Amino acid sequence: MPLRTPLYDSHLAAGAKMVDFSGWEMPIHYGSQIEEHHAVRRDAGMFDVSHMCALDLAGPDARAYLRHLLANDVAKLVTPGKALYSCMLNRAGGVIDDLIVYYFSPEHYRVVVNAGTTDKDVAWMRAQLSGVDGGFNATVMVRRKGSEDAVTLIALQGPNAHERRSTGVDAVAMIAVQGPHARERFWTAFPDSRAATEKLENFQATEFTSSQGDWLVARTGYTGEDGFEITVPAEVAAEVWQALLAAGVKPCGLGARDTLRLEAGMNLYGQDMDESISPYEAGLKWTVDLKDPARDFIGKSALVGDSARHLHNEFAGLLLLDRGVLRAHQKVITPLGSGETTSGSFSPTLNQSIALARLPVGVAIGSEVEVEIRDKLLKARVVKPTFVRNGKPLI
Repeated sequence: MPLRTPLYDSHLAAGAKMVDFSGWEMPIHYGSQIEEHHAVRRDAGMFDVSHMCALDLAGPDARAYLRHLLANDVAKLVTPGKALYSCMLNRAGGVIDDLIVYYFSPEHYRVVVNAGTTDKDVAWMRAQLSGVDGGFNATVMVRRKGSEDAVTLIALQGPNAHERRSTGVDAVAMIAVQGPHARERFWTAFPDSRAATEKLENFQATEFTSSQGDWLVARTGYTGEDGFEITVPAEVAAEVWQALLAAGVKPCGLGARDTLRLEAGMNLYGQDMDESISPYEAGLKWTVDLKDPARDFIGKSALVGDSARHLHNEFAGLLLLDRGVLRAHQKVITPLGSGETTSGSFSPTLNQSIALARLPVGVAIGSEVEVEIRDKLLKARVVKPTFVRNGKPLI
């Protein structure tokens, strides 16, 4: 039976159409996916992202552990609240998951992982706690509410990992408020939060205590627009949602979230990357930090050196020139060989079909290719894999 976030009843009250997504019963839309998409590009929309999993990492070895675990280097995080996007790789250089790390001190981090990968992520993280030189002295705690009446907290302590399960007050819910007017509408709903959040820079978070408990507000998102991702105690999530609704923030479902992130050129785990794909093949080479030659993160040897995986494909965007709709797993024919779309949809902002794709190395930006759609070859132009940002077309 699908799991439900603390906002399940709020979704039903707003008229949401619910679907199963990675084992969670989530809203796909509240009547019009297109209207929700435009609300985020033009004003402010909000998404329930409580199905994603917040993990608290603490302990004397927390920094060393993350430097070993992730392809990006948390050592460059020195300002409290600063965030880092990274891939967590397997030893073959494939992407186990992509995630965000928030730094609060060398002994305290918050990690947010994808909903559908949580179980394998936690198992992998537990294994790595005890896997090197006697293990790392750190604890990972899951903060997600997995049912209507209970939360499972799992403490994983290296070098002797163990689990502690309990229920109740430590669960959190997450709401993303996105759009050009998202921050102003958030402050309208919660004026007392303005002092703590007004000076946040992009990819930075802050923790503070409000009348509704301990909050974490981050200036991050998955839409290509400005805004906040807020983490609040699970028991006040519905109250927070209603306050945002009253401030004019439009509820948005997974459908709009997908078209928004696709326009922004953001990867979706399980479509644009997985454990068989390296960050280089997913357009995420910029997240692999090799500046410190002494840092030996998991998967490094598969990406660099004489034994490195040879890169056959690179990431690009496609803009369909003929009539049709691009979808995932469509064959792309180029002068240098065939490729494949990884994500595709109709772009409400561009009023045109777009896709992300893996194409043979050397296919030039601006060149034309053909996409096989329903036994027809339709023309498309190769573009940089970012179509829209901050409400503005980049094509």
